Amino acid sequence: MVKTDSLQVCIDKFKNRKALIGIVGLGYVGLPLMLRYNAIGFRVLGIDIDAAKIEKLNAGQSYIEHIASEHISKARASGFEATCDFERASECDALILCVPTPLNKYREPDMSFVINTTDAITPYLREGQVVSLESTTYPGTTEEELLPRVESTGLKVGENIFLVYSPEREDPGNPNFETRTIPKVIGGHTPRCLELGIALYEQAIDQVVPVSSTKAAELTKLLENIHRAVNIGLVNEMKVVADRMGIDIFEVVDAAATKPFGFTAYYPGPGLGGHCIPIDPFYLTWKAREYGLHTRFIELSGEVNQAMPEYVVNKLMDGLNNKGKALKGSKVLVLGIAYKKNVDDMRESPSVEIMELLEAKGCMVAYSDPHVPVFPKMREHHFELSSVSLTAENLAGFDAVVLATDHDKFDYELISRHAQLVVDSRGKYRAHQAHIIKA
Repeated sequence: MVKTDSLQVCIDKFKNRKALIGIVGLGYVGLPLMLRYNAIGFRVLGIDIDAAKIEKLNAGQSYIEHIASEHISKARASGFEATCDFERASECDALILCVPTPLNKYREPDMSFVINTTDAITPYLREGQVVSLESTTYPGTTEEELLPRVESTGLKVGENIFLVYSPEREDPGNPNFETRTIPKVIGGHTPRCLELGIALYEQAIDQVVPVSSTKAAELTKLLENIHRAVNIGLVNEMKVVADRMGIDIFEVVDAAATKPFGFTAYYPGPGLGGHCIPIDPFYLTWKAREYGLHTRFIELSGEVNQAMPEYVVNKLMDGLNNKGKALKGSKVLVLGIAYKKNVDDMRESPSVEIMELLEAKGCMVAYSDPHVPVFPKMREHHFELSSVSLTAENLAGFDAVVLATDHDKFDYELISRHAQLVVDSRGKYRAHQAHIIKA
């Protein structure tokens, strides 16, 4: 058993920055966290199942656009190492799990990444370690899935090994925030777990926000993202109403945003994207059914947001129809396939769903995205395409272009001048133009 004085030894190891930090999952969440711990003098070991990713990182190369290779190279020079060998988890004083939590085809939680990762590190757990889950998930995951696996080793959580939940809050490509400046919510399975978890994170994060339990921390993350999903669903529904009434919803939101209290501006789009907002609400709706609850408000917003890609396609059909063209056989260029502007992150991008809907209806689909030169390999989506360069000639060669993601690198004047038809789902074109349809 880790006694009080031994617990203090563990805490001191973090405060003195003598601990080895293990980051399990080196993606959009794990990689920035690794860089932060490395930058403040910790030794960091990265563990991932993707051998190609490990090879790149160990060569000092980044595979994420907004993370420069020079930062990876600098981390390597100061001790960072990446490996596929989970046995090396035994070397780490902290194991921070940053793995995906997607949905399955029934829109239910897919916990396989969390469970498989936990199973992979369990044989190598030892006394004095702190295990932290950062993946977004339903309340109870840490207690129901991680706790019994950790204690199957004979270790006792809260006595000689420590378990916390601290949800990630990364916003890829946002220049206003970084890992250090985003407050970190944390809940421990026991008060001792919380104490050691705080010692782990307060070294790297400016503000740590402790809550009473891992469940409270898990629900905090869901509330943050459900708040956004519901409000985006509301403004997407308002977009449809405003369009039917001949009103520009972007003008309305801008005007409402001048109110200095009681209103937060959310803007409509072609649907929800990213690793959190389209997925997280369904983790709560699924778990709520266990308690006999039906989360109608959350599910309704999900229905509205999921309908947006088809809404955009229908607006495209209307535009082509007015020109005497059928959707089938038309050449359509989708502008922007990342889920949000100025990043290369493709996770849950509504642009890809739009592409699939168009292809299924007989369109010849292409895309242009300065951040995604080649369509990547994805679990559920498959296109053998490369980004089309935006030239006057290329634009004129398509029957229509669909503005799905409003990257700053796009030349919007060039697009407007040479495209035969523009379907604008992001409100970039405010002035009325006959060949531009707002969607």
